[in-house]
Amino acid sequence: MKREHLSSRLGFILITAACSIGLGNVWRFPYITGRYGGASFVLLYILFLVILGLPIVVMEFAVGRASQRSVALSFDVLEPKGSKWHWYKYMAIVGNYLLMMFYTVISGWLVWYFVQMAIGRFQGLATEEVNGVFEGLLASPGTMVICTVVTIGIAVGVCSLGIQKGVERVTKLMMLFLFSLLIVLAVKAILLPGAKEGLRYYLLPDFRAMVENGLPECIFAAMGQAFFTLSIGIGALSVFGSRIDKSSSLTENALYMGGLDTLVALLSGLIIFPACFSFGVEPGSGPNLLFITLPNIFNIMAGGRFWGSLFFLFMCFAAITTLIAVIENIMTFFMDLTGCSRKKAAVGNFIGILVLSLPCAFGFNLWQGIQPLGPGSTILDFEDFILSNNLLPLGSLVFLFFCTRRYGWGWDKFYEETAAGSGMPYPKFARNYVTYVLPVIVLIVFIGGYLS
Repeated sequence: MKREHLSSRLGFILITAACSIGLGNVWRFPYITGRYGGASFVLLYILFLVILGLPIVVMEFAVGRASQRSVALSFDVLEPKGSKWHWYKYMAIVGNYLLMMFYTVISGWLVWYFVQMAIGRFQGLATEEVNGVFEGLLASPGTMVICTVVTIGIAVGVCSLGIQKGVERVTKLMMLFLFSLLIVLAVKAILLPGAKEGLRYYLLPDFRAMVENGLPECIFAAMGQAFFTLSIGIGALSVFGSRIDKSSSLTENALYMGGLDTLVALLSGLIIFPACFSFGVEPGSGPNLLFITLPNIFNIMAGGRFWGSLFFLFMCFAAITTLIAVIENIMTFFMDLTGCSRKKAAVGNFIGILVLSLPCAFGFNLWQGIQPLGPGSTILDFEDFILSNNLLPLGSLVFLFFCTRRYGWGWDKFYEETAAGSGMPYPKFARNYVTYVLPVIVLIVFIGGYLS
């Protein structure tokens, strides 16, 4: 059966960007940027994005396009006869499912917060009461499961419509709304009284902050953010490489994707820091930033109910586009491996992902006594640790070795694939770097994740 392709290059760029644009861009990037020196950290981050993340992105694209298969069969098609690279498929699919096991739950929180903000739930609440709203959500297994069902249902429903009619069409529309909301919210935040201090904190280089926090720690933070923001290493991007033709440069497409991901992260900081400084609120990190700090700001802001609703709608778009991209990868995996129809893959994975997401949802209430990483940790923390600190870096090493070693696909075949199409070619001079230096950097990221 002929493989369905994306209808346009723009669709490919937006879908792959949607896979990487997510919650980490909004609640993690602005926080660590402020912590490690503002604009000076941003420059360091962009450097590592280009030299660390994007080379592996191109490799995922190339493996997908050359094989015209998802990670379920891409290594089977390209590997030397008798080799065992195809065993990696199982690690890759475990990584995709692990991501969905907690990302669907957090996405459900965002949908619930959007509804609560829109109906005026937070109006008139004190800080402690806003905190209580989030605690009440976590304590309710029924609400958590319903919200998770909604997010999984939306993403699987879109994927069931097909590549062009579903995934590409809906992602284009949602990304358009996402960027529109992002720009409107950033302009609003910048124009708030006292926002100038937030902009200064966020945008002016502060090399003292880098030194005070420790330059090695700052460098590692930039490396980690550049690495993990792109969702590389589990084949989530290679599936879309299998959905495009050879008319355009994979290297150029990867740069566009990385540029959009960075733009969203930077604009998110232009929303959060001016707003926090304008109302004298300390920027938090993680769940506290999204679900406690920002609702408190919207609660005291003129027109806060409207602006808060727009913000959480933007967050819903960011989260659900990621869900659509990753679930499309999972469904394609099963269609390639078993030959089943798209509808069967949709139904089976709706049930499977929902069941697998229950431990995370129950980890804050019914199963809160399970603390796998020590006191105070949750099942979500454990799932994120296995994925982010293990499967992503180790999977990236698999792609690096497969594309550069003669006992894998090899540099020559990889480079030949990247050279196809018009646009910027993959730099030939990078061969020694991606073959010998980049694997060491990825290992450093892997080991550093355990040390931290």
